[in-house]
Amino acid sequence: MLTGKQKRYLRSLAHHLNPIFQVGKGGVNDHLIRHISEALEVRELIKVSVLNNCLEDPKEVGAELSDGAGAELVQVIGKTIVLYKESKEQKTIELPV
Repeated sequence: MLTGKQKRYLRSLAHHLNPIFQVGKGGVNDHLIRHISEALEVRELIKVSVLNNCLEDPKEVGAELSDGAGAELVQVIGKTIVLYKESKEQKTIELPV
């Protein structure tokens, strides 16, 4: 579980990132969750955008993705989701205590 200070720090890092995944009308599926898990292992912090044709609420999509990938939901702002998961192999982000 992330503290408020850690979430603020991660939001500041994520501000400059571009979304690398999009959730469309197909919604969340196992294939998408697997790819997000792999991307989180490499990058630790990613953005996901929810397209206009997705029928689900972005907050619900964020919760599904974070649960499925075992990641922390940092932020849902508009149709953009920020996810964080500490990497086992390539740890680059040092969280404040």
